[in-house]
Amino acid sequence: MAEIRGYVEGSHTEHEVLLYALSTCIWCRKTRQFLESEGVAFKFVHVDLVDPEERKAIRKHIRQFSDRMAFPTLIVDDEECIVGFKPDAIRDRLEL
Repeated sequence: MAEIRGYVEGSHTEHEVLLYALSTCIWCRKTRQFLESEGVAFKFVHVDLVDPEERKAIRKHIRQFSDRMAFPTLIVDDEECIVGFKPDAIRDRLEL
């Protein structure tokens, strides 16, 4: 079974990066693999594995940045989000 939440260490720590993902989502896995391959430090939460109350709070957090409720959702510096597997957008935003 996948971890519910965690932290992945990396050499790029300039930005606070939070990945909301689903444990069964291929695009979420690809986003995580991309972040790891680029050496980005990030926190992650598998939204489908948290309890309903926390899931509700996560949805509220995501909606501060986007009307789209889709995964993966990457929140950068608690200012902006990138929805979907978008390596170029991630590279640009994180200045990789």
